[in-house]
Amino acid sequence: MKEIRYFYVPNAASVGELPEEEAKHAVRVLRLQSGDRMVLVDGEGGLFDAEVSVASGKHCLYNILETLPYEREWRGRISLAIAPTKMMDRIEWMAEKATEVGFDEISFLDCKFSERKTLRTDRVERIVVSAMKQSHKACKPMVNEMCGFREFVAREREGRKFIAHCYEEVARRDLFDELSAMDAETPVTVLVGPEGDFSIDEVRLAMEHGYESISLGRSRLRTETAGLSAVMMANLSKRRG
Repeated sequence: MKEIRYFYVPNAASVGELPEEEAKHAVRVLRLQSGDRMVLVDGEGGLFDAEVSVASGKHCLYNILETLPYEREWRGRISLAIAPTKMMDRIEWMAEKATEVGFDEISFLDCKFSERKTLRTDRVERIVVSAMKQSHKACKPMVNEMCGFREFVAREREGRKFIAHCYEEVARRDLFDELSAMDAETPVTVLVGPEGDFSIDEVRLAMEHGYESISLGRSRLRTETAGLSAVMMANLSKRRG
């Protein structure tokens, strides 16, 4: 039995044709033909059983046969704001795995000790889309442009807000304990710093803006490991029964 492939099509219910890159992959790589089945995801929770109607060159048209039921495995909203690593492949790996686990939003922070001040969010977007399809999810995490730490923490955000750091002189609570004790529908934002950690002034500034000081456990983690750990903790604590 041929594996049914997943394709990302914004506004899939109304457009009737795969985007160009998805169409080229469907026609030239997978060699889909008229009558072949596929599943479409729109990134907003829409999941559709579809059939290829026309497959030619750069074009792949489809007919939707059925709207499939879909419910996210987790409740509430999970947001991660992280300082990207010097080696971009490490943060791209983290974004891929976090998408497979399940979360809603990633933002990138320019911090005092950041080794990377710029990044291409279009590359991260492509990785997130691929991971969404591979893991058979219908919701695409939002990928935000990098912004300054001070600007980010000053923004209003719903729900509980946490900043992970390693400063012993600042009291910290365990993130998973905090998440497990709260209402699963409450939105969560977690900040993760660069390899050199946030500066102590950044930690205090975040706390002044309502962020809670937390630890991700006893081990000292690399940035990308810390980011993925935070997402996994939030996802597990918000899992639907």
